[in-house]
Amino acid sequence: MTHTESAPQSHATSGTAVPITVIRGDGIGPEVIGAALRLMEEAGASIDVEECVAGAKVFEAGDQTGVPQETIASIQRTGVALKGPLATPIGYGEKSANVTLRKLFETYGNIRPAREIPGVATPYSGRNIDLVIVRENLEDLYAGIEHMQTPGVALSLKVITRHGSEKIARLAFEFARSEGRRSVTCATKANIMKLGEGMFQRTFDEVAREYPDIESRQILVDNCAHQLVMRPEQFDVIVTTNMNGDILSDLTSGLVGGLGFAPSANVGSDTAMFEAVHGSAPDIAGRDLANPSAIMLSSVMMLRHIGQPAVASAIEDAVLVTLEDGKFLTGDIAKEHPPVGTIAFTDAVISNLGRVPKIGERRETRALVMPPSSWRPKVIEVTKREVVGMDVLIEESHMTAAQVGTAVEDCTQGGPLRLQIISSRGNKVWPGDTDDTEMIDTWRCRFIRRDESVEITDDQIYHLLSCIGAKFRWANVQKLQVFDGVAGFTKSQGEE
Repeated sequence: MTHTESAPQSHATSGTAVPITVIRGDGIGPEVIGAALRLMEEAGASIDVEECVAGAKVFEAGDQTGVPQETIASIQRTGVALKGPLATPIGYGEKSANVTLRKLFETYGNIRPAREIPGVATPYSGRNIDLVIVRENLEDLYAGIEHMQTPGVALSLKVITRHGSEKIARLAFEFARSEGRRSVTCATKANIMKLGEGMFQRTFDEVAREYPDIESRQILVDNCAHQLVMRPEQFDVIVTTNMNGDILSDLTSGLVGGLGFAPSANVGSDTAMFEAVHGSAPDIAGRDLANPSAIMLSSVMMLRHIGQPAVASAIEDAVLVTLEDGKFLTGDIAKEHPPVGTIAFTDAVISNLGRVPKIGERRETRALVMPPSSWRPKVIEVTKREVVGMDVLIEESHMTAAQVGTAVEDCTQGGPLRLQIISSRGNKVWPGDTDDTEMIDTWRCRFIRRDESVEITDDQIYHLLSCIGAKFRWANVQKLQVFDGVAGFTKSQGEE
């Protein structure tokens, strides 16, 4: 299960220390990062550390991003960061510093290995779990685009792009090749979100054709979660969208002992950041209680990335031997022997450098080839596009669906658009019987062109919106478009 590498990374510089940015982070971050740095030094890692800050203290100092310019400049120089957990204080600051860093450096791929850990007993011990979640890291609901449509209705936009889907699919296959893995499974909810998650799945299928040496599979994400609990050993690499990946990767960590053993990498074309998945655990900060295993294993991933595979394998082996022996374990996992602190655990790992665990064959790996990327995405060309209608979301809390339908339909008289349907939370409420549908104060009105030979113009849309606006508050409008004869919109439940 441990690794040897057959090829160095292009980052390797013979005889020269590789510069890396180190962010100790918040809570237990300084303790576990300190442990990892000490272990790397004892193992002979050739790194030149640039210490920087991010997180809570930066927010408290008035920087609303949580990431100062000095830290940004350092990561730009080094292209590599080892990061402790960062806290986002409640009540001030903007987005989390973690999200800010990912977006700033376009680290579009999150790589989360999950494999059986020796000495860490779980209900799955002996099942030889050894899988990796490759998660798209920038798009989906995590784009953070939300609006309040009314005081009681929120809308979150799920952003999936062809460009982002292609990049993460290609990364998943390249990672599978780098570790000699046999299959990549694409987990989506394409049966419900046919456009967004459907495009992710279709793009995966296209990319898969370029990797005939690796089996490609598809699975619905809910079934994937089910199968991970029932038979996790069937999976090799799972690639998925941001929200799905966030959930599944925590699930897989739970199969092998929890977040205390979960390393991760956030990778982009020019930058890679390595961090433990767990949080800052402020309740035990500064008490020499934290388990540094996850950040130590994250440093293993980093050392492989910068072209120091022998040191990486020596550290990985030492961590696994220490856990396998079970004599010097932190309080979260110690059972047969009294627990030790962070420092004593690190001492034990250092003393085990040179030993090899008894947990099976090593995985032969080679350098991960990052897929080429450009800031200018490939444009999807279409021969013909048409605007065939629009959706308008209006607010109304006193009328019935029939009354709303009558008032809105009046605005279409003599115009090129007709009111086809009114829906509430995706369900048709007009025309027809709506007795079984619970209403809210938000109504989506869909207008479709009367004459299929006529394309709808912006002036016609403005005119209809003006009439609607004189009767109702409206929150947003969405053009309904057709690309090369294929509708670029979905239908509501009950819509013909």
